[in-house]
Amino acid sequence: MAEHGPVLYVHPSSCLVDEKTEVEVKHLLADYKITLHALIRSEDGDDWESFGRYTSDSSSRELKAWMGLLWSMRPVPESKPGRRFRKNNVQTPVKVTFSVYEGHLARGFKYHIPLTSATAERWYLAPEVQRVEVTEGEIKGTLFIPPGSGPFPAVLDLWGGQGGRVEYRSALLASHGYVSLALEYIGMLTAEGKLHHVDNTYFETAFTFLQKHPKVRPDRVAVMGMAFGVSVTLGLTAHSEIVEPRCVVCASGCHIMPLKGSLADVYAALQQNVDKIRYDEKMRIIWRDLLLPVPDDPSKKGKMGEIKCPVLLIVGEDDQNWPASESAADVKKMMEKAGYSHLLTPPYSPHVRFSDFKLLEAKTKVVVLWGGETVPHSRAFLEEHLYDNSREVTHRC
Repeated sequence: MAEHGPVLYVHPSSCLVDEKTEVEVKHLLADYKITLHALIRSEDGDDWESFGRYTSDSSSRELKAWMGLLWSMRPVPESKPGRRFRKNNVQTPVKVTFSVYEGHLARGFKYHIPLTSATAERWYLAPEVQRVEVTEGEIKGTLFIPPGSGPFPAVLDLWGGQGGRVEYRSALLASHGYVSLALEYIGMLTAEGKLHHVDNTYFETAFTFLQKHPKVRPDRVAVMGMAFGVSVTLGLTAHSEIVEPRCVVCASGCHIMPLKGSLADVYAALQQNVDKIRYDEKMRIIWRDLLLPVPDDPSKKGKMGEIKCPVLLIVGEDDQNWPASESAADVKKMMEKAGYSHLLTPPYSPHVRFSDFKLLEAKTKVVVLWGGETVPHSRAFLEEHLYDNSREVTHRC
């Protein structure tokens, strides 16, 4: 080893999660074997790790690593199956510990002493972005407002079928100059503690609230849907007289739904096809066939020809949760006739092929197969270029 041992640099040591981080190890002996390891402790108490094995060059005696150590992360081998990496508290960073180990290792890192370590912070929330709890009438959500006087373009952010309030996409959008409302709409309870399915008026009220906010440009409000949120987004945009977005961005979802249907109507339609549920060889549930084949009956899908704004459909060809690719093809055909992986997360997030999913109605948990392969999913356009395109579409419109 070099006289003072290796030195580990992380550039930058603090940044947003969609920004690139460079990891550099210097002062190595020539042709020296090391393992570079990355570790995150999630808010659920699970450890996620990745590693790369390297041999220093005989001339430069240093090495550089980029983003592969982040998107290739997996739960440590002793973890329970079905873990999913998700940030709930966006007001704290994701802390990544990078360590250098002597030799080429593959597991058992906690039993080895690193040669050197460094910690980096990755944030969803930029400094000075405001996070505001929203309780406007029946609306429940979190509003994120960029620093500055505005007015800003805005996004109504609708996540998927697991329910609750997911804030990290809205936080990141606000960090890039958009007012964003992370709207809670699934799994809401009545005063008696019973599950309550909101109707379309709830979404129209949320859209109007965002449109009338003093920091928002009322003519520049977009809607972004993920998974189940795509059905809501496309249905509202096609049929509501109040929700008239500047553009919509839909990731890993479907337009097949009862015409002008509420959430309860959509759930009822899905329940009619439970015999189409499949399982893979490890008994992980596959839901994509629930809505296939794409119906010819126009009353069973949104009237896409009624949508007057630009639409960006983001599709994972290996989506095992929703028939996103078949839906996108039909949407394209419907809109042209009128005259004009499932889990897609911010760049460099760990790819998850399957994870636990809580069934709200049955109050049970299943393991859902989302689909996708780590390297093509993370390295190619789905994670980086399409994410950038979705921001660009909302900015241009």
